[in-house]
Amino acid sequence: MKNRSVLFALIALTSPISGSAADWPNWRGPNQDGSTQASQLPAEFSKEQNVRWSAVVPGSSASCPVVSGGRVFLTAPVAEEEKLVGLCYDAKTGKELWRATIAHGLRWDDKSNMANPSPTCDGERVVFLFSNAKMATFDYDGKLLWERDFTESHGAFATQWTYGSSPLLDGGKLYLQVLQRNEVFDFQGFTKGTAGKDTSSYILAVDPATGKDLWKVVRPTEAVSESQEAFSSPVVTTHDGKRVLLITGGDCITGHDAETGLELWRWGTWNEERIPHWRLVPSAVAGDGIVLACAPKKNPVYAFKLGGSGTAEVAWVSDAKEVSSDVSTPLFYDGRFYVLDSDRKALACVEPKSGEVIWRGELPSRAKLEASPTAADGKIYCVNFWGEVFVVKAGGDEFQLLHTADMGDGSKPGGNDASVRATIAIADDCLFIRTQDKLYCVGQK
Repeated sequence: MKNRSVLFALIALTSPISGSAADWPNWRGPNQDGSTQASQLPAEFSKEQNVRWSAVVPGSSASCPVVSGGRVFLTAPVAEEEKLVGLCYDAKTGKELWRATIAHGLRWDDKSNMANPSPTCDGERVVFLFSNAKMATFDYDGKLLWERDFTESHGAFATQWTYGSSPLLDGGKLYLQVLQRNEVFDFQGFTKGTAGKDTSSYILAVDPATGKDLWKVVRPTEAVSESQEAFSSPVVTTHDGKRVLLITGGDCITGHDAETGLELWRWGTWNEERIPHWRLVPSAVAGDGIVLACAPKKNPVYAFKLGGSGTAEVAWVSDAKEVSSDVSTPLFYDGRFYVLDSDRKALACVEPKSGEVIWRGELPSRAKLEASPTAADGKIYCVNFWGEVFVVKAGGDEFQLLHTADMGDGSKPGGNDASVRATIAIADDCLFIRTQDKLYCVGQK
C-alpha cells in the first residue's frame, strides 16, 4: 500500500489534474470551471425519461456528488440519528456500496446543515469534510485511511452561518480554505470559533496520504465583522505553466503559489464602505487568462488579468443590473463565461476579455437558484430550490432554453436546508442530479 501511495503521489505531482477525464472529482469538475468534455448528454429528460438509475439519499444538503473511478461520492446528514455520513454509490447501477459515519451533529441554523461541503477525490482516495471541522479520508473500497478534527489544531470554524467551503485535492495536495471572523462569538445559541485558538483566516495544505499539515498561510483582510467570512471554495488554475490557487472572500481576491501558499497578488475591495454583512459565497473561476470574482448582494462581477504580482489588474467590471451573482459560482465553457443571477433568475453569456454581454436570458423558474451552472456537450444545466432543472444552449448569439425538467420531490422549500442547492455533476456522459431525497443518474439509454 505504501508503494502504491508513493506512485499516486508522483503522478499527482507531475499532472495538474488527477483522475480520468471522464471523472468529476470535485464540486467544479475536472477543469475546476464547471465544465467537462462529456458528450451525448440528453437535452430532454424527466424522472422517467433517460433516467439510468435513482438512489434514495438519507438527507438533503448543499454538497454536490463527485464521480471518480466508477464511484459516486456524497455527504449527507441522517437527521433522526443526528449523524453525518460519507456515501459511496456504484456509478453504473446506483447501488450503495458503503457508507461511513464520520461525525455527529446536524445543524446550527435553519438555512443549512453540517453536510455542506462537497467531497473531493483524486483517483485513489476520497476526502469528506463537514462543517464541524471533522474530516475523514477513505480509499474507494471504504477503508478509512486517516481522520482529523481541525478544532484540535486550528480551532472551530468561526463563520456566522454554517461553514460551507469544499476541500480540494490538486497536484498532490489537499487544500482547505477557512475565511472566518477574527473573534470567537455566539450566533443563534452556538459559539463560533474556539477560545484560545487563532481565529485569523487561513489557507491550509494537507498531505492527502497522511493527513498532516504541509503549510498554513494566514490570509489578512481589512474586512469587518461578517464580511470577513466566505463560503467560497479554493480553485486552482494554470497560468504561464504554474499552478495558481485562487481565493475569494474577505472583500478581496488573492492569487497564491499553489505549491507554497505564498500570496502572489491581490485586489480589493468591492466593499469600499466596509459594510459589515457582505459575506461571500461564489468561488473564483478562470478562463482565457481572466479570473472572475463576484461581489455579493446584487453587486458587480469583477474580472482580473491572471499573472503579475502585487495588485491585480482589473480587466473589466460588469453592470450589476445585467451581470451579477450573490451565490452561484460562474461557469467557463468553450471560451465564454456564464454568470447565473440567483435572485433575478437570469443567465448571462459574457465574452472573457472585454466583458461584453453576448446574451442574457431569464429562466422560467418558480423558485430561486443557488446551485452553480455546469456545462458539457453544448448544453448548460441549472437547478433551482425545488429541483427544477433548466437546460440552456451554450454559445450562440442569443439565449435559447432547450428543456425544463421537474426532478424534485414535489415539495417547495424556500431557502431552508431542504432546498436543492447541489450543483449538477457531469461524468461518464451522464448527469448526476441531487434533489431533496434522491440522487439521479441521467443519460441517454
